[in-house]
Formats: sequence, structure tokens, C-alpha cells
Amino acid sequence: MKTFNHLFEKIGSWDNLLLAAKKTRKGKAWKQDAVNFHFRLENELLQLQQELQAKTYRPGVYRTFFIHDPKLRMISAAPYRDRVVHHALCNVIEPIFEKTFIHDSYANRQGKGSHKAIERYQAFAKQNKYVLKCDIRKFFPSVDHEILKREIRRKICCKDTLWLVDLIIDNSNPQEEHDVWFPGDDFSEPSKRRGGLPIGNLTSQFWANVYLNGFDHYIKDELGVKGYVRYVDDFVLFSNDKQKLHQLKVLVKHFLATLRLIYHPDKTQVHSTVGGVPFLGFRVYPYHRVAKKQHVKRYKRRLRKSMEERQLRQLQPDKLECRLNSWLGHVRFGQSQRLEMQVVRYLWAHGVNLHRSPGGSWRVLEQQS
Repeated sequence: MKTFNHLFEKIGSWDNLLLAAKKTRKGKAWKQDAVNFHFRLENELLQLQQELQAKTYRPGVYRTFFIHDPKLRMISAAPYRDRVVHHALCNVIEPIFEKTFIHDSYANRQGKGSHKAIERYQAFAKQNKYVLKCDIRKFFPSVDHEILKREIRRKICCKDTLWLVDLIIDNSNPQEEHDVWFPGDDFSEPSKRRGGLPIGNLTSQFWANVYLNGFDHYIKDELGVKGYVRYVDDFVLFSNDKQKLHQLKVLVKHFLATLRLIYHPDKTQVHSTVGGVPFLGFRVYPYHRVAKKQHVKRYKRRLRKSMEERQLRQLQPDKLECRLNSWLGHVRFGQSQRLEMQVVRYLWAHGVNLHRSPGGSWRVLEQQS
């Protein structure tokens, strides 16, 4: 297997750090930490460059918060300057690994995404009667640092780059406890092994694909499964033979154990494709898809909260417009016309003056008192 050396100079080069700063700023230009960093951009990048060259760079402290999506998740936000370093690292090493990824891995990759994954799912569903839907239990808290570093070293042999990789991994903040014992473990094994990646890091999203790349190739190359789609820790296998999928379920369990992962027993089941299967926020059928009911209920709760904020004059029209169109941009991927009009009528009933633009988005023209 080809390995890559002499990468560290590219990572710490001025042009790469400048590109990394530009990527980090995208979508966050008016946040205070971004404003502060870019106000002193040249000095900040020069300081980072010097710290990387001298190997005195040290990651800062994560800011953590929790979201319900729909289950409780801990999100970890690295300091802004660390996020610039993450982009600088991924700019150089991600293309190396990208060439090794299978076509049907859809998360955190250029030209992919959840909608592409659902379309691929439907293409396989039209050809197969059954699908094995799998969900890895507590994936990010379960990622084993030793195994991850081993997978990265399959392609990277640059010692200085590996120093930075290890530094970022080793400085991951503590994640949700998830002790699981595997064959050969003694009682203290889970406590002896470092694990967990912070949800929210660019590097964590990229390393999730690196960590599961061997699993993807096992499914496609060794087991010969043609119908396979993965999005982070959600994946599906297709077949016209229901019994074969039950056999594959056992093989999947054994391979995941080599990565110190387990699938969720309640969420890993064989389904009929024509009955519709929940996947990436939608209930997906071979020829159509609809937004999952719990996602719709959750948005309607947020909408009621938005109306309360508006009543107290705590929500500006442009913010409401952004929230509305952001959500509709997602649900319109399914059959959502009736749902969209329910939401619009609800807003009209609460005095929100809406106008639909030729492009299909909704504009909040004014808010009547």
C-alpha cells in the first residue's frame, strides 16, 4: 500500500493556512470569535505557522453544549484557531484518503450528502425486496484512538504530520461513557483504552470515514454486497434474499467488533423495501419519501417557540425567514406540499405576512402587531 511522506510543510504553508482560515469563516463571518480572528488575520496565521513549525502548538479547551436531535447529543466546539488548524490538516491529507473511499459512502464528502444517499437507497430499493438497516450504537463516543491511529498510519508516514494528528486525537475532550467488553478483554480493558471523538470537529467527521473505510471494503469487496449505502454510522444492505441479510447481519456484528463497535439491536433489523424504512430523516420508499413524523413534530414545536419569541419581539423577520426556508429546503426533498401549506397557514394565522418568491422560497415582508 502506498504511503505519503513530506506533508507537514504543505500543512503549515502560508497559502494553506490562508485557505483554511477562509473555509473556517464560511457561514460564521459575523460570529464574534471569527470577527476577532480575522481582524488580526495575518498575525494570527503567523502565530499558528510558527507554533506548528516549532511544534509548540497546543489545542485549546472545547466548549460543550447539548442538543436533542432527536436524542440527546453532546456537541463539542473547538476554539476558532484550532478549527483553522483542522482545516489546514484536512486540506492536505483528506485527498489522500478520499481516493480509497468507496463510491457509496456519502457523509462529509464533496458532491455527496444525505440527499444523494437517499437517492442511492431508492435506486437499490427498486431492485431489491429487502433491506438490512443498521445503526452503530454511540459511534463517536466509541471510536478507539489506537485503532484510528493505526488506520491513519496505513496511508501517512510523515512523522511531523502524525505528530499533529496524534495531538488533535489525544486532546479530544471526554465523551459520553460507553463501556463495552469484547472477546479477549479483561475487566479493566475499556477503562484502559482512550476513545471518543468530539461531535462538531471537522477532523472527527473526516476520521469517521477513515475509521469505517475498512468496513466499507469488507462489505463491498469481501462479502460482495452490491447494494450498500453508508452515511456516517447509518448503513443499509440490500438483497432479494431475506435469509441472506440475516446471515450478513451476523457477519457485520463480528467485523464491527474488530473495530470495538456494536450495532444498536433495536435499530438493526431486516425490512421490506416496499413498506418504507426510516433513513436519514425520511421514511423512504422505492418511489417516494416523506419526512419522518418525529422530525415534523419537533419542527412544529420549534415553530410555536418562534411565535412566542416573535410575540415578545425577540425574533426579527429575517431570522424567522431563515428558519422557515432552511427547514423547507430539507423537507421539500420528500412529498411535502401539504405539510408546507400547513406551516404557511399557521404563520398567516399568527399575523406573519408571507410572500413566495419565484424561486420557491418564502419571504417575511413584515410582522403585523
